[in-house]
Amino acid sequence: MPPKRKLKVDLVIPIFNEAGVVEQTHAHVREITDSLPYDFHFIFVDDGSSDGTADTLRKIADADPRISVLQLSRNFGHQAALTAGMDAAQGEVIITMDGDGQHPPEMIPEMLNLIRQGYDIVQAQRMDEGGAMSFKKATSNLFYRLINFISGTQVLQGAADFRALSRDALDGLRSMHEYHRFLRGMVSWMGYASVILPYREPARLAGKSKYSLGKMIRLASDAIFSFSLAPLYIGLSAGLGFFVLAAAQLIYVAALWLTGHTERIVAGWSSLMAIMLIASGIIMILLGFIGVYVGYIFQEVKGRPIYLIKKGHSQANGK
Repeated sequence: MPPKRKLKVDLVIPIFNEAGVVEQTHAHVREITDSLPYDFHFIFVDDGSSDGTADTLRKIADADPRISVLQLSRNFGHQAALTAGMDAAQGEVIITMDGDGQHPPEMIPEMLNLIRQGYDIVQAQRMDEGGAMSFKKATSNLFYRLINFISGTQVLQGAADFRALSRDALDGLRSMHEYHRFLRGMVSWMGYASVILPYREPARLAGKSKYSLGKMIRLASDAIFSFSLAPLYIGLSAGLGFFVLAAAQLIYVAALWLTGHTERIVAGWSSLMAIMLIASGIIMILLGFIGVYVGYIFQEVKGRPIYLIKKGHSQANGK
């Protein structure tokens, strides 16, 4: 009787300026995966690092034939780097995780068990440790409440880009080619059978988070404008409200004229300016929202690639 074929599992790990950390990450992941009865392949995506991370990745790839390294031509961002790794994945199950040690590889066995039970998506959810409310935690809570309120797609609060995908789910995700990517929302939008796997987030192995405030704002903007038309409706509602107020003002003035109380009609400079400023503000807000959507459309129709690969290195296939 022929031996039972091992399930092929690809781990996609984006890396940006993690020299001194990526070796620890790979060693930790290997401690877990080497004891599991699966055929693992590791895809590290260097997202334009400038601190020697590329050299480190080449060294560990030379020592482990299961490693492939994709080096992007510049820093395209975390979502693009994840996309590059998933596009290169050939396994039957794909697990995405960060390379800073905050996505514990101890979760991998349970993820694979759930995939084998028939789930297409196993989404890891970061559990709140409590404690004082930080600025990052407060803004994160506000963002998830907002995106779930204004969009038709429910995004799990605390969801990370730490998940396992079946081949069907990955193919579905790869068929979505939008330039501005919010993978957490895209995964939720697909609707495949999914299950939530909570975890406690450990401390980083070293260094500090590469997600600056600016990057978080850009990610939130991509999420809001990619998954909702609510900003346009906000501007439209404000405009309608202004017209209602204007109509009420006209009715009031007409009533004074009809009842002969014209002495109560005073040409008020301040009220006129207030109305003009309100109207101008509403128009500018609405034009701003429209401008953002037009900008997104412009970037989509250009058809530029989400990422560019500078070089690939793989012991397995010689690239």
